[in-house]
Amino acid sequence: MYPLPMQHARLTRSPHRPDPGQTLIAPIRLARARVHEAHGPARHFFAVLLARAMTGPVFWVMPAWQAARLHGPGVAALGLDPGRITFVHAAAEVDLLWTLEEVLRAGAAPLVVGELPRPAALTPMRRLQLAAEAGAGKGAPPLGLVLTPEGGSAGAESRWRMAPEHGADRTAWALTRERARAAPPATWRVMPDGDGFALARSAPGA
Repeated sequence: MYPLPMQHARLTRSPHRPDPGQTLIAPIRLARARVHEAHGPARHFFAVLLARAMTGPVFWVMPAWQAARLHGPGVAALGLDPGRITFVHAAAEVDLLWTLEEVLRAGAAPLVVGELPRPAALTPMRRLQLAAEAGAGKGAPPLGLVLTPEGGSAGAESRWRMAPEHGADRTAWALTRERARAAPPATWRVMPDGDGFALARSAPGA
């Protein structure tokens, strides 16, 4: 009687459980090890919301020629410690993309934000996505976020638009998920809720 051949289990580098993603405001989640896009007049607020929901350092890459800067006391009032943010000022647009790519690939921070003067083309976005995937192999999967005035970066994992919707008796913002690989378009109203923020579902255009 011949012995049965030994069975060898194949090891894989994939996680045993799928990554649930990073919460923005429950129940909204963004995939990690991917690069997303936010645009609209309140796009910086979107980035601050995401940063305050996370822990660890934030790398924020922005054009050196841009006059506008984040207001430290204002950021702190929104619940984000400005001391967590490392600002990098790039001298040219190509330097913005190169810096984002290198920081994502290094896995140096869980959140990497890049302010772009225009939507990124497909090839640069593909490079950023590959860099984010590479960075995931060096620690916690980094999440990339590009901020553009009008949206439309090719190859973004998801695209969001955020705009103020303040009224005489309320402080609020309209948040729209314009596209995502695994979720349909939707619109919410973001409102202060105690020390944080909460969502109320609203119909598009409401």
